[in-house]
Amino acid sequence: MPRLLAALLAGAALLGTAVPARAQSLSDAFRKAAPSVVVVRAKGRDVGLSGVTRFSETGSGVLISADGKVMTAAHVVDAMDEITVEVIGGERVSAKVVASETAADLSLLQLERVPVRMQPAKMANSDTVRVGDQVMVIGAPYGLAYSMSAGWISARWPPNTVYKTMPLAEFFQTTATINTGNSGGPMFDVGAEVIGIVSHNISKSGGSEGLGFVVTINTAKKLLLEKRSLWSGIDGIMLTGDLAAIFNVPQPAGFLVKTVAKASPAWDMGLLGGDKIATIAGQQIAVGGDIILTVDGIGAESGDSVEKIRARLASKPSGYSFVTRVLRAGQVVELTGKTQ
Repeated sequence: MPRLLAALLAGAALLGTAVPARAQSLSDAFRKAAPSVVVVRAKGRDVGLSGVTRFSETGSGVLISADGKVMTAAHVVDAMDEITVEVIGGERVSAKVVASETAADLSLLQLERVPVRMQPAKMANSDTVRVGDQVMVIGAPYGLAYSMSAGWISARWPPNTVYKTMPLAEFFQTTATINTGNSGGPMFDVGAEVIGIVSHNISKSGGSEGLGFVVTINTAKKLLLEKRSLWSGIDGIMLTGDLAAIFNVPQPAGFLVKTVAKASPAWDMGLLGGDKIATIAGQQIAVGGDIILTVDGIGAESGDSVEKIRARLASKPSGYSFVTRVLRAGQVVELTGKTQ
């Protein structure tokens, strides 16, 4: 009986210290990870009922190299005119997109300079992460910089299973709280190593409901660092079927340009975005922009053809010259562009 009582008391003591120890490990991890996290602030243009308007976007990101490479979410920066990052302490630095993969909601930024208070995060091997592992997310939910939330990995989703619009992304599902402004921010393990880049959450109420989705860091390394991933700087929609016929597209389909980011390859080429909204077949569409027909001889007629175009240009050296044919005001025009 005395032995049993001693064992129970020892067990109770262990339980009593387990939570503080775990809390302390997360506190240490936060202090170690925070200098690598940035707040991403971007300004862009949109086309609405009143014409072209300006808007701002706030997200998060993480420094992954000493020379100023920052990973973030593509939907935060991809077609934006101006990007700055805010580091711990409030210092702001200009940045530009150097690589992007919208099919996985990932972009890579290059900082104009690296502030002295920053240090790059270490990237983990996300293949070793298991369901049930504890994690933390650091970012700027609703603009509240350097906020941390903790949770667990609740599922892992292979590419092309959760979102058809992001077929290249392998996702972690997490219970860590994710809100507007967390997009692009890092998810860390308890050792303060990056295991993923926050994409979005699913919510019926508009708030966080424990359904956060994070692109695995191995996906990010593969698509942004291990292969050449192009950034065009354009946003728009594919015109097919009846829409292609309504716009008099002289081929089965084409890509209608909505906006073009300033100083992007598409901007330098001379591509034009839309300037007004029209309701066509019950759908509001930004019109007035160029309709891309071909790029370097490949027709822009489907999502597959767009990927072929990206692969073709990614295989070419920097400065490679190519021709883009567009339908502009009823006339086919040829524009010359160059790869970054």
